[in-house]
Amino acid sequence: FIEEDPEGHRLPCAAYNTSRYSAMGTMTVLHPLNDPMISMCGIHDPRSLQQYIMEMLDGILDFEVEKGNWKYTYHDRMVTPVNQIQAVVDELKKDLYSRRAVICIRSLDDVGSDDPACLQHIQFIYDKNALNMYVMFRSNDLAKATFMNAYALIRLGEKICNEVGVPMGAYIHTANDLHVYEQDVNAVKEYTKRLEKNSDACCTDFEDNWDGLMEDEIESIWKQVEKLKNQ
Repeated sequence: FIEEDPEGHRLPCAAYNTSRYSAMGTMTVLHPLNDPMISMCGIHDPRSLQQYIMEMLDGILDFEVEKGNWKYTYHDRMVTPVNQIQAVVDELKKDLYSRRAVICIRSLDDVGSDDPACLQHIQFIYDKNALNMYVMFRSNDLAKATFMNAYALIRLGEKICNEVGVPMGAYIHTANDLHVYEQDVNAVKEYTKRLEKNSDACCTDFEDNWDGLMEDEIESIWKQVEKLKNQ
């Protein structure tokens, strides 16, 4: 839509002193744990992706909230004041067909905030074969955030499915405002050209390609976190 009607889809974004191209978008990944899992179109590298997973699953930067430096992290919202991740596991073990397996990220603290959470909620629904994961974002940066968000959330879904003891089904990612900021338009156009030229070259396997690279970064990331904690 950027190419077809650039001005018609261009919206002001006063909060960041720029403009954006925006649309409502839904992405469904039917087999989210199957390779190829790694997009080659984005700003991530093995270290940044591994760190983001650790932020989402392990809460390695939750201390920034405790120190008052940050208003939230997604992990902190998931486990404080109630561990919603464990609550979802317990609910599904009690009733696999429950409609109550929901993790809420949005908080009343977001009302009137200049830094509200983009991720709103996550729901898990079993369909007789596997546990499907439904994710809702109020706003999602296609160029710089969507892949990393989805990848880390899929790993969270994998963890929950393993604890419940069921296979993971589809990952459904919805953003009410899926956007590209003005300064990122050329990068997204370049990704599009790459996909049109050779879509297979725009992704790679986690197994045998990125798994070792990401694992090699874990120790260094933990050291960096400890250093930040002590500053």
